[in-house]
Amino acid sequence: MLFMIFGVIAIVATFINLYMYKVGKDYKLAMAIGLAFTALTLCSEYSLVSRWVKVEDWSALGDVVPGMERALWFLTIVSILLNIAPILLELKGKK
Repeated sequence: MLFMIFGVIAIVATFINLYMYKVGKDYKLAMAIGLAFTALTLCSEYSLVSRWVKVEDWSALGDVVPGMERALWFLTIVSILLNIAPILLELKGKK
């Protein structure tokens, strides 16, 4: 499933972002990649749900979507916070 591949890439890019910041290298490309793949993960997940609606797979929708909604909200918020953490830390350090 494509959303899993995108999700793994987003996680790896986020950790690269944090590592690059920690060692003092430019992290902004990794941050952008992490956020971009987070967005692609959400879009691919939405496409999966759309396919289930088109084929009227109501059991898949009923079983998966309620839990998936909570997981996607949580993981997206965590991804955003982790990816922008270096910028926030830099701003805090400049004050």
